[in-house]
Amino acid sequence: MAPKLFGRSLVGYGAGLFGIAAATGLLKLFGARVNPTTAALVFLLVVLFVATAWGSRPAVFTSLLGVISFNFFFLPPFGTLRISDPDNWIAFIAFIITALTAGRLSARAERRAGEAEIARAEIERVYRELQETFERASEAKALKQSEQLKSALLDAVTHDLRTPLTSIKASVTTLLEEFETKVDSEEPIRLEPDARKEMLVVINEEADRLNHFIEDLMELAQLKAGEMQLRKHWGSVEEIVTAALTRAAPRTREHKVEIVLDDELPSVRVDERAVAEVLYTLLENAAKYSPRGSAIRVTATTGDNGTVNVSVEDEGPGIPVDLRERVFDKFFRAMQAGNTNQPSGTGMGLAIARGITEAHEGRIWIESAGDGHGACVVFTLPIGDEDTRADSEADADQ
Repeated sequence: MAPKLFGRSLVGYGAGLFGIAAATGLLKLFGARVNPTTAALVFLLVVLFVATAWGSRPAVFTSLLGVISFNFFFLPPFGTLRISDPDNWIAFIAFIITALTAGRLSARAERRAGEAEIARAEIERVYRELQETFERASEAKALKQSEQLKSALLDAVTHDLRTPLTSIKASVTTLLEEFETKVDSEEPIRLEPDARKEMLVVINEEADRLNHFIEDLMELAQLKAGEMQLRKHWGSVEEIVTAALTRAAPRTREHKVEIVLDDELPSVRVDERAVAEVLYTLLENAAKYSPRGSAIRVTATTGDNGTVNVSVEDEGPGIPVDLRERVFDKFFRAMQAGNTNQPSGTGMGLAIARGITEAHEGRIWIESAGDGHGACVVFTLPIGDEDTRADSEADADQ
């Protein structure tokens, strides 16, 4: 690898030397009709070409050759390395800074592209290894399940983990570059306060996104193992709806949210935080899959057999009947292939919502919206009995 890189650099040095010489000869053919600005731009094009094709060191070498040629042939007094006119000094210094900066930036872009290519190759290698591992499964049913899980996990890792990490890494790298010392006469980056604040906001939001993703995974694991501990207390449905709507406000601000609650809703004995999480998930999905400006309707009514029915209705494309049960399977959203127009996601939200609802001895399902357009997700909560209320109040008094 080292001899190959060394040989490539030699080619770059040669190309830079030839390019500057050729540009100088071509410009001299036009004689006095060529002004210093034109000559400087031509030399900069040569520097950019060398930087793009062969990297930073040949670009810096080409920049130095361009500076010497520019001074010797195109700045008076011609044929010397002296500069008599103060204005020409300004042009000369500006050319040096521009040439070196252009060379470094082009080389950096090439290096970043190379790093991205290496990362892509590594992901493909890991994908192939996972594929080979799953293909060694002996039973057909186990193989099918493994393939589905592999696809879901790869989607989750490559999008919901790698994308936030990439944004965080890019922002941190840019912030750190402010503290770097000069390298090859390159000035450190100076960020404006607004730009620095924007990058810190990106880091904060993407860290929250990663944290939410990990919490979802942990909650799914607890639900699957039956270890989710509910803290049930008597509470108000209105307060649960208000808490969910407040949390979902940033997601639903581009929609018209309508709230329809029965006048005398009974109290329910539930884990209010967990039920608010169910309602928030439904609101988030409604906002994600319905057009801007459309209505999202939240309804809570007293149902039969001692339940409260809560529904979230949107004006989106709806969910086909044959998929209405499958959307509650974990990772189902991530396992769907071939539809690149859908919003991103891992398919954990509705699986968690079903787990929480069933842990409360309720149920959740999907209906068509009232006007036939959109989807309506309904879940039920048991109200509880008076004996349980009495026991809870006695425990609270103690």
